[in-house]
Amino acid sequence: MSKALIPTYDICSLALGKPASEDLLVAKFEEYLEAHKDIRFPHRHSFYHLAFFTDGGGTHTIDFERFPVKKGQLYFMTPGQVHSWFFSGKITGYVMNVSAAFFNAFLKDDNYIERFPFFSGVSAEGVVQLPQEKIRGIADLFERMLEEVNRGTLYSIDMLRLLTLELFIQVSRATSQEGVKQELPHNYLLLRNFRKLVDQHYMQLKLPKEYAALLYVTPNYLNAFCRHMLGKSAGEIIRDRVLLEAKRLLTNADMSIASIAWQLNFADNSYFTKFFKKYTGITPEEFRKNLA
Repeated sequence: MSKALIPTYDICSLALGKPASEDLLVAKFEEYLEAHKDIRFPHRHSFYHLAFFTDGGGTHTIDFERFPVKKGQLYFMTPGQVHSWFFSGKITGYVMNVSAAFFNAFLKDDNYIERFPFFSGVSAEGVVQLPQEKIRGIADLFERMLEEVNRGTLYSIDMLRLLTLELFIQVSRATSQEGVKQELPHNYLLLRNFRKLVDQHYMQLKLPKEYAALLYVTPNYLNAFCRHMLGKSAGEIIRDRVLLEAKRLLTNADMSIASIAWQLNFADNSYFTKFFKKYTGITPEEFRKNLA
């Protein structure tokens, strides 16, 4: 395990030649991987990231969850997620790196792309398997994007915005997520707001009642709602976010267990260690050793 912090890349640092925009990168996956061999190892991005595999195999690890790489799979990741991959044999596909600012230039809702379930920031929800009959159509969309990148004319950026939005909508439709989102829009808005609040305040606010107050619902309602939507209580969702950040911080060998406990707002190192072991089955030290 490296003693350095997990590197964070921006779009420009991963560009292949002159990028079409500082807010967008589209490339063939094999060319992207050849140009940036270090990104096989754990790293994170400051942007939204999408990988689409058209052939090959291996594993992709996102926030310490491992997924098998298969033909026709898309991996959607939000800023800050830690990921790495290991490929067996030749891998082909496409990659897209895109910032929120890329959409804000033409969409009224700054949080529009968060409406798509695959951009929830939850690892398993970001892994999408396309039906066989939809793979060619999504690959064609990526090819049209590459044509616009190479064309580089006056309206290419606007066309790329439209094609990117079309891609997200087509994937949502192909995986039957669109109908689910439209069935109970209020529920998904509440879920999105709860997750966003947890992501913002998990270090300070640890109790469901604190989030319930911010959402203007009762703690009992929030717990029942979370169980209905996600199969977990509100407390479990908060706890899982704390554990995820703990694991991310533990990948940095320069941080002591005590400093991680302090950063996560635990009373002391002992309480943090007991918390971590209770829900993972191992101590922070053992988790760190397993990463080596």
